[in-house]
Amino acid sequence: MWTLPAPGMTGAIRLLGTVMSAATADAPSPLPSAVYILGLSVFALGTSEFMLSGLLPPIAEDMGVSIPQAGLLISAFAIGMVVGAPLLAVATLRLPRRATLVTLLTVFGLGQVAGALAPTYEVLFASRVVSALACAGFWAVGAAVAVAMVPFGSRARAIAVMIGGLSIANVLGVPAGAFLGEHLGWRSAFWAVGAASAVALAGVLTRIPSIPVPEEKPRLRRELTIYRDRQVWLAVAVTALSAGGVFCVFSYLAPLLTDVAGLGGGWVPTVLGLFGIGALLGTAIGGRIADAHLFGVMLGGITASTVLLAVLAVTAESPVAAVGLSFLIGVASFFTAPALNARMFNVAGAAPTLAAATTTAAFNLGNTSGPWLGGTVIDAGLGFAATAWAGAAMTTGALGLVALALLFERRGKAPAPRAGLVAVPARGGRDGHQAGPTRCETV
Repeated sequence: MWTLPAPGMTGAIRLLGTVMSAATADAPSPLPSAVYILGLSVFALGTSEFMLSGLLPPIAEDMGVSIPQAGLLISAFAIGMVVGAPLLAVATLRLPRRATLVTLLTVFGLGQVAGALAPTYEVLFASRVVSALACAGFWAVGAAVAVAMVPFGSRARAIAVMIGGLSIANVLGVPAGAFLGEHLGWRSAFWAVGAASAVALAGVLTRIPSIPVPEEKPRLRRELTIYRDRQVWLAVAVTALSAGGVFCVFSYLAPLLTDVAGLGGGWVPTVLGLFGIGALLGTAIGGRIADAHLFGVMLGGITASTVLLAVLAVTAESPVAAVGLSFLIGVASFFTAPALNARMFNVAGAAPTLAAATTTAAFNLGNTSGPWLGGTVIDAGLGFAATAWAGAAMTTGALGLVALALLFERRGKAPAPRAGLVAVPARGGRDGHQAGPTRCETV
């Protein structure tokens, strides 16, 4: 894919538009092309974030470090995402949105160039940290821009396009990076992502509208008041636990497939690809219906993930079950992603950039804690299949918190009736969101 950068990016644009059309079909209005440019940008960001999993051996050999030391490059990126999202959201709060996106994407692209030219492990490590900070900032600002360009009822669909870019990165970008690393050297993968970033940057410059800073500039103290809302913290916990539950297993899927299911090593890329395709499909479907059924998508998707993880724990020794469940877990886990993002925007709408940053940090907190829990289970001698039980425990916790958030939502929208009157919600509301005002009837 990356041998010729320009045609490769054209193919990525076509794939993003074709596959994500499921998220916009039969919609009240089409999404702006700028939203798809943001999705294309996320494709480049996501490829860089995840491609190191297939490049660690050659990087370790070239840099003269062990594979575990090379693995710290992945941890550095994850930590940079957790720290960078809220930090850069605050730092860029009063800056023009398009200029901020251009700056962050430029820094990210330069980070890829620095990685490709890195003479030492320390320089490569620093380039990953800088890239992660820029990536986190772009996610936060980009998500806020995406929802600002669409009506309230299209927020989840817009976010689904951005997450779709991440899913396509897993399906196409990561395998392409591994292919380049094997045949042209690991540095070529960094050059390819740098080229993809340049194409995305051109799209941002030409397609993202100029969004001026509001006359009343955002104030940090006022923005931070979103953290006084318990619904915000519930959304953070749900996002972290649901993501962590899946990555608790996904991080160790390769040895689970080979050592437990008995599949050959050649099956691993295929199954990882199936997971990515499932993630893309789940994102498209979830993004299409999440705006109308927000809590329904969260409850249904997390319940499905929990059940599938438990079934995998029991049937992991079956090759057919392991392969099929990997695909289904990809569908179920990413089915909820647009809803989780939209939920944060709904409860923290007064601070959209900080809301996006908080969601990004929560996802990456899950992506860090899940593998840690899985590794702890394995080190305890419980085996690779037990990671699925640990993942199911995390998603069960997320499911309980969604139910609690729904309870608080309904209580908050049901005012106490006055004497002699009973509150009757207007018909047509879904998932705790009323379609009209509450009316009162005499008892």
